[in-house]
Amino acid sequence: MGNTTKAVEKATLNSDAAEAHVRSLWTDGIVWLQTNWLQIAIAVGIGTAIALALMLARRTGRKLCDRPNWVGGWGVVFGRTVSKTGNFFIVMVAAKLVEGYAETPPAVTTTITFLFTIATVIQAAVWARELILGGIEHRMTGQDHATLGSAFGLIRLLVTFALFSVALIVVLDNLGVNVTGLVAGLGVGGIAIGLAAQGIFADLFAALAIIFDKPFRVGDAITYSGSSGTVESIGLKSTRVRGATGELKVISNKKLLDNEILNNTRRDYRRIQFTLGLVQWTAVDVMEALPGMMKEVVEEHGMKFVRAGFTNFGASSYDFGVEFDSPGPNYQDAFDARHVVGIAVIRRLNDEGIELAYPTQTDFTAAPDGGLIYPYPRKQTADRTAQPSNISDPIRAQDTHGTAEGTRSAVDQD
Repeated sequence: MGNTTKAVEKATLNSDAAEAHVRSLWTDGIVWLQTNWLQIAIAVGIGTAIALALMLARRTGRKLCDRPNWVGGWGVVFGRTVSKTGNFFIVMVAAKLVEGYAETPPAVTTTITFLFTIATVIQAAVWARELILGGIEHRMTGQDHATLGSAFGLIRLLVTFALFSVALIVVLDNLGVNVTGLVAGLGVGGIAIGLAAQGIFADLFAALAIIFDKPFRVGDAITYSGSSGTVESIGLKSTRVRGATGELKVISNKKLLDNEILNNTRRDYRRIQFTLGLVQWTAVDVMEALPGMMKEVVEEHGMKFVRAGFTNFGASSYDFGVEFDSPGPNYQDAFDARHVVGIAVIRRLNDEGIELAYPTQTDFTAAPDGGLIYPYPRKQTADRTAQPSNISDPIRAQDTHGTAEGTRSAVDQD
């Protein structure tokens, strides 16, 4: 009961104080108008000029919005920010600038200062919101706004809520309200919301990273984590990629950015590589001339020759590598170039009589004493020498044992 009485008494005192302030403002204002009318008139003129200048600046800002190419688009952001200047702020700025010249009484000065503070805080929040959102939109240039509409709408809501919450706290603090509890409550509430929706916010911030960093755009062909396709849409939580075989792949923005992304659309060229395995009885001078032949073939078909030369000793071949570039990022163009140049390489090798090897294997039959039997019958020679007990020469093994036929098989390991 005592607390209720104290609350009523406090409310009564606050009401009486406000009433006294209004009465003092009215009385002091009448006296001030009667004694300082000339200064007031001059101050009103100056204030009007200031207000008109600020309105002209606001009009100029609106005109900048019609020039999208000015300063790379940032002029539009600045112009739109200036165009959001409110009339209340303009009036209070003019009043604050001329109050000293007009010799305003303390009650009027206090009122002007209070209203100027509110106008400035609110206007600063509006300007900050326009600058932030304008900067995000500027970075979104070239993106499909329809696919990012949901993300941008949520960003606008979050930015507006954060800025005007700060503005409210500042205004209440200027009114003498204890805002410590309010700040603590907002902090705890923000932490709770963040923990509850951390997955959504992670994907949202990943969407912002896509907007600002632009690793890819809608329509780009990308490769990530062993998958590839064309980006169809970038949403608030996920990105949709159409695979080369027609399937639609949906991957969260955060998971997508955690992988290495290859943007194939932004290639300057596509590199194509061949490996030619020459038979191991190819002449050395032919192998030395092979890189020049490959360069001629590649350049005849409009491709950029990179290199060609010996790379490896194969099991049944001498391997040569050929590399060339297909200009542009288009995969179909590179595929067609690989086909055309590949056929031309085969034709050139045939014309030069150069053979390509294929994997082969020959089986030998072992004799009972561990020697080798020649894989096919051989005529006896007149000058046959003494027969060794363990023959490693397949010809002599045949002569020694007078044996039967061996077997020979060629296995194509393609």
